[in-house]
Amino acid sequence: MVIESTMAKVQLLQLPVPPPAYYAATGNVPLAAASLASSLAQNQNKFSDLSAIAVAPEITDRMGDAELVQYLLSQDPNFIGLSLYLWNTERSLHIAQEIKRQNPKIGILIGGPEVNEDNPFVLNQLGYDIAVAGEAEHTFVALMDALLNGKDVSVIENISIRDEFGKMSPFSKERSADFPLTDFPSPYVSGFLSVDPKRSTYLETVRGCKSQCTYCFYPKSSQTLRTLNIDETIRLIQQLKENGAKELVFLDPTFNHRPGFEAFLDAIIDVNFDGQMTMFAELRSEGVTPKLAKKLAKAGFNRIELGMQSINPETLKRVKRYGDPQKVAEVAKMLVGEGIDLLLDLIIGLPGDTPDDVEKGIHFFLKHNLGEWVQAFPLSLLPGTAMRKDAEKEGLIYMPTPPYRIIRTPNFTAEQLRETLYLAEDLLDRRVDEFPRPFLCEKDDSLNDVYTVDLIRDSKSEITARIGNPGSRHHSVWFSSNSFEKDIIFIRECMERRIRIDPFCTIDFIFYIHAPIQENLISQIKMEIDRAHKSYLSLVLAHRDENMQHRIVFVLSETATRNWEWISFMKERTDLYFYLETSAKNLGNDLDEIGISAPMVYLNSSECHETLWNQLKMHVDSEAIVFRSRKLEKKWSNEVLGYGEV
Repeated sequence: MVIESTMAKVQLLQLPVPPPAYYAATGNVPLAAASLASSLAQNQNKFSDLSAIAVAPEITDRMGDAELVQYLLSQDPNFIGLSLYLWNTERSLHIAQEIKRQNPKIGILIGGPEVNEDNPFVLNQLGYDIAVAGEAEHTFVALMDALLNGKDVSVIENISIRDEFGKMSPFSKERSADFPLTDFPSPYVSGFLSVDPKRSTYLETVRGCKSQCTYCFYPKSSQTLRTLNIDETIRLIQQLKENGAKELVFLDPTFNHRPGFEAFLDAIIDVNFDGQMTMFAELRSEGVTPKLAKKLAKAGFNRIELGMQSINPETLKRVKRYGDPQKVAEVAKMLVGEGIDLLLDLIIGLPGDTPDDVEKGIHFFLKHNLGEWVQAFPLSLLPGTAMRKDAEKEGLIYMPTPPYRIIRTPNFTAEQLRETLYLAEDLLDRRVDEFPRPFLCEKDDSLNDVYTVDLIRDSKSEITARIGNPGSRHHSVWFSSNSFEKDIIFIRECMERRIRIDPFCTIDFIFYIHAPIQENLISQIKMEIDRAHKSYLSLVLAHRDENMQHRIVFVLSETATRNWEWISFMKERTDLYFYLETSAKNLGNDLDEIGISAPMVYLNSSECHETLWNQLKMHVDSEAIVFRSRKLEKKWSNEVLGYGEV
């Protein structure tokens, strides 16, 4: 990594959580990337010849894999730093490998919670040069100083370096995360991260956690609380407000563990006296009183997360969560009484728990009229956690790659994990995780999010040229043919090429059909999807036989003859999406049955009058209808599904 220009450049990249739908906001706020850029700016005497940029979320949210690689290369960086999280690790490493392949001189650095000595999945990957573990601000400053000035990198703490044989070295001496948070200015203050009123504004006022939960990364990070004092924090919040912040999300591991919590709430109340901002944080129920609940509401907190995790006291001791479920319920009802929405966590598969414990936990919340707030989800064994370290001793079998989902425990078979999740849904009367929403909107020639493989009108050479262009982060491929059976080999070639170009993008493969499709053809289409590399997004709903990364969609045209026996068969499948195309005038009156006894619908009308729109909102399952019109799809996503505006 030799710097050949007088001004060195480092691009810092933090990729978003892939949302379930095209018009769902990613929530992407590159706080980690911007904080690293800010740490360099704080040391201008060392880095007067270094330009550091945190890549804007407007770019990372929109661009697909190949497009993002080309964008980064076009910036002519000397270094690229990647912040790895559960949801973006594989995509980040793919982009790193592609950049390295096209320009080996660029130095690639990785960091984030996924970078740990106990995570061989990351450490065995190629495409990067240096891995940084732990909180990185101090390390990053020292590392960039060494790289720019020819110093010995190996003496820097918390890093692993790729050797001449391509292997990563053992991590150097560990340095505890003990630096004051005041050592580095907030990236909002230093200008590396701007406030976007349409996005949440993420901020940290505390690092470290006094709790010792074995499934959580924070105890590994730091058991000592380091806080921004109240005056410093309030100055930051005031500045965020003046810059237009609408929602503050506190990333503090346990918000109410900070010293002087009540005084802190009083200070927030003073700043947010006009209610301009809403706020979110995660609390422990211990210590929350009716007085504090009132102050949380007055300060602007409209959502609070409380983790019960398990109803079983012995499990809570075993995973060092402790706590009292009765206290969780008591505090939850206090907060609801103040008009605050909740997230109540229940983890499926904790060591010591049984399926019966999870069922009891759901009934416990239902008994307290708290069922609408419950989020039940399978355990993940995250890198750097005590539970991962003890997994073999505990008899825990888990995925070796993201999302590191539990597969089996001494008390749960794979089937019981799946059945327990479905039981929770039956008891709560709703799906507990996100519903992947295919993107079936019309083509817009100014965007690279819709591809057409029209074997009726276009030549294969035309299609091949078109299908090879880079796509957006979420895009669709429409297939039309007079004989899908005859064209299946070429169709599979097109699918393979799209996946190869943008392997970690969300792609909806849509088959516009005029007659029933044979099972053999569906199997061949699925084979092409199954050949693709399995990633976080394709595995996170694998227990449902759903692939959020590469979706198969069949749309039966409005003019097709209805074979209701075949339609009923297709409607019940979980491994694909099936829609009946219809216009507004042919929609019918039995709207309540769409997606239930009747198939889901694809509305091809470009307009929807207000009366019909309101009927759809009132009667149709919100996920059971999709729109050809971009305007209507976006309106439905924001107005009915509640997705953000970004």
